[in-house]
Amino acid sequence: MKTTDVRKLSISAQETIRIKAVEAVTKGMKQVAAAQIFGVTRQAVGRWMRAYRRGGQKALKARQEGRPRGSGRLQGWQAAVIVKVMTDKDPRQLKMPFYLWTQEAVRSLIKRRFGIELSRSQVGRYLKAWGMTPQKPVRKAYEQDPVAVTKWLAEEYPAIRARAKREKAEIYWGDEMGMRSDHQAGTTYAPRGKTPKITATGRRFKCNMVSAITNRGKLRFLLFKKEFTAAVLLRLLRGLLKDTRRNVFVILDKHPVHRSADVRKWVEANRGRIALFFLPSYSPELNPDELVNQDVKTNAVGRKPPHTLPQMMRNVRHYLKQRAAYPEQVRRYFHHPAVKYAA
Repeated sequence: MKTTDVRKLSISAQETIRIKAVEAVTKGMKQVAAAQIFGVTRQAVGRWMRAYRRGGQKALKARQEGRPRGSGRLQGWQAAVIVKVMTDKDPRQLKMPFYLWTQEAVRSLIKRRFGIELSRSQVGRYLKAWGMTPQKPVRKAYEQDPVAVTKWLAEEYPAIRARAKREKAEIYWGDEMGMRSDHQAGTTYAPRGKTPKITATGRRFKCNMVSAITNRGKLRFLLFKKEFTAAVLLRLLRGLLKDTRRNVFVILDKHPVHRSADVRKWVEANRGRIALFFLPSYSPELNPDELVNQDVKTNAVGRKPPHTLPQMMRNVRHYLKQRAAYPEQVRRYFHHPAVKYAA
């Protein structure tokens, strides 16, 4: 039997055929018979039945032809508005149900602002044309004081650098961190849908590190098992003084140990040889030594799962000694845009 090209019929006629064919099948008619009676293919009846099971008779209703209402292209000024909003704010500030600017979030923003409904692929093409690429965001504490950060970059650090030049002092940037044996870094290829498994010890152990670097390529560090105390920090500071005849300036965050009474007393006793300075609160991205921490966690711990605590400490110590042996590698930490001001 010759079939009818339903697409050539009017929208209302197409809807009528779909509804009658599905009604016949639901009353017991075979799909093949329904296809012959209504002059359509068996595959078409099968598609209508699947749609009916998913969405009921509403799924068989005629849809408006052409583009959805409100669809189209962004004008230049509209694109500029979207780019500015994405640059200045994150979705949460706009009370949107998104954490990051994903394609779906941008799509929702465009629809909210201009009533224009775009597909995700269209949004992706716009983002590419605007020079935007998917990137891992840098975490920033909302407690951070932007005025203090601006003052640090514009006034405080330039003054420290000028004083160091006058006094022929070396500027070290210091920090401490903890490392755990179960830290995982990197990815591995595997068949789709089959998450790979890496055999490692089920025991968890940790150690700690305190380090200091200069933009001239010096790296000094200490590894320790117990908690970070003033005694540990003073071991590092004494080592820095023994390492050079020059005065030493050390820039740290405002960790309680860094500002403890024992540390203040020791620094005061060695005034003229060493001075401590403190970064604005909640501003780890301003400290180049944070990049050393990330490097060690990723490459010395995360990519080489240790079986024991001594092995983990050996791996970290070996990795840091290799870094310290090549000043150019240490200087590269200062190439990061966030800490380039300290280079």
